[in-house]
This record gives sequence, structure tokens and C-alpha cells, in this order.
Amino acid sequence: MRTYKRAYENGGCYFFTVITHGRKHLLTNENAVARLRLAFKQVMNKRPFEIDAIAVMPDHLHCLWSLPKNDHDFSKRWMLIKSFFSVGIPAASNARREKAVWQPRFWEHLIRDDEDWRRHMDYIHYNPVKHGYVKQPAAWEYSSFRKAVEQGLYEKDWGRVAPESIENMDFE
Repeated sequence: MRTYKRAYENGGCYFFTVITHGRKHLLTNENAVARLRLAFKQVMNKRPFEIDAIAVMPDHLHCLWSLPKNDHDFSKRWMLIKSFFSVGIPAASNARREKAVWQPRFWEHLIRDDEDWRRHMDYIHYNPVKHGYVKQPAAWEYSSFRKAVEQGLYEKDWGRVAPESIENMDFE
């Protein structure tokens, strides 16, 4: 059996996929997304990091983080975000007293270079279209796409057609 080792790098930039327990549609309304935003804010106040991109779908989210130059502990941040979000949500608990709100693990990818960063940005912002929630990224409310347009990273109508940059990428 293979042992999976996470790639921890001080100051690293990472792509993440985090999924709800059993793919339950917990992130489907403004209250749930507000709760998630608050969880991120609480953790960022104690353990700073930058969110380069994010898209929140009903049963999962994708995001791209940049960590401080002397820090690599994204696992603790995710544990805290999941915990803060889960407080007050009725759900069964497992033997370790973890609520069945999130899948216990998450997928991470250490970004290697500017091209890799751009491909993952595209993947994140196109994801709501890929899942059929909207026809173009600008229409998805729970995404950093509009901010990226303001920053000049995308044209407003980007993503009406699947970008070639994300062919063969699937992090669901």
C-alpha cells in the first residue's frame, strides 16, 4: 500500500479541493456561504494566508492559497476552517467526535510555476460552468472570478467556451 505524503513548502502556493461529507449540498445558500466566509476570516486572522482564487459549489470548493514565507501549515488551517464552519450544524459524529459535515481529507497540489498557477486559476473559475450551474463564470455568485476580472486577469466574458488550459484536469 502506498503512503501519501503531503508537499509542505514554506511560502508555498497551493490548490485545494475540499468536499462535503457524502457530497451533501451544504453550501447552497447565502447563509452557508456567509458561515464559510466567517470561518475563513477567523482562521486568516490567527494564521494569515492569501486566497488567490476560490469557487464554492453546493458540495465542494476549490481554492488557491499563498502562504506566508516562513509557514507551510495548510493542514491546520483547513482543520480550523472546517471546525469553525461546522459549529452549530446538526450532523452525526464519528468515533473521533468529528462531525460528518466535511470529508475528513482534502486534495492539495503545490503550484510549481506561473503556468501551473494560471491553469489552476482557470480550473477554479470555470468549475461552476463545468458542473452546469451557470453558462459562464461571471454568472456564478460564489467565486472570486469578478475580482479577478477587476484585477485584469480575465475578460468579463471569459469561459463561455471551455478553456484549453484545463483539458485533462479533474480534481473532483
